[in-house]
Amino acid sequence: MFRQLFDDATSTFTYLIADEQTGSALLIDPVHEQFDRDRLVLEELGLTLKYVLETHVHADHITGGGRLRHELGAEFIVGAGTGLTCADRLIADGETLSMDGITIQAFATPGHTDGCTSYLWQDRLFTGDTILINACGRTDFQQGSAENLYRSIHRLLALPDETLIYPGHDYNGHRVSCVGQEKAINPYVAGIDQPAFVAKMAALNLPKPRRIDVAVPANSLCGGADVARGEGETETAPAKAS
Repeated sequence: MFRQLFDDATSTFTYLIADEQTGSALLIDPVHEQFDRDRLVLEELGLTLKYVLETHVHADHITGGGRLRHELGAEFIVGAGTGLTCADRLIADGETLSMDGITIQAFATPGHTDGCTSYLWQDRLFTGDTILINACGRTDFQQGSAENLYRSIHRLLALPDETLIYPGHDYNGHRVSCVGQEKAINPYVAGIDQPAFVAKMAALNLPKPRRIDVAVPANSLCGGADVARGEGETETAPAKAS
């Protein structure tokens, strides 16, 4: 079972994967303000949330994972590169998460942040802010490294062309891409070597994400204690630049 959910305020995708036989479920990149939506979807489908997977420490929204863990008993999982001591599990490159009949493989994909992790399930790749549709994540804050991002992007694009790409955000109405498409038309990939990519990223001059000063501290605490209880900062903001 698979669902793609969307938060309009931050242009963030949340992904639901579940085992239809057992009702066990996981969410990738939930958003704090969408807690009620996510809980309702789980209830309507008769699912039990077992895990929350984060692709990275987000700068544009507060994760819903803290509250989901607090209220629904889910385990909070994030990439080992984040070093988050609040997580239930730090998943390393090449490790897998098994949930009944479902297996998720982790790929360490630093560049946007040190701890960025992408997840592969069957033919579907959840890339967070590493690869976006016809774009990629920015590298000008939070341990960003254009050199690392270039390597991470091309590691993922070595997967079969038919591998579906489900990004962490989209600001242009797109929902899904594939490896072959991104290799062919993504302007940060097609015909771009590493020096050109680094220069292109350095020239972006993007505005600071509006919520970074709230989101990063909260997400560094896996959503934060107050947020986990459904309290605290809940301001929404327009979509950030990629």
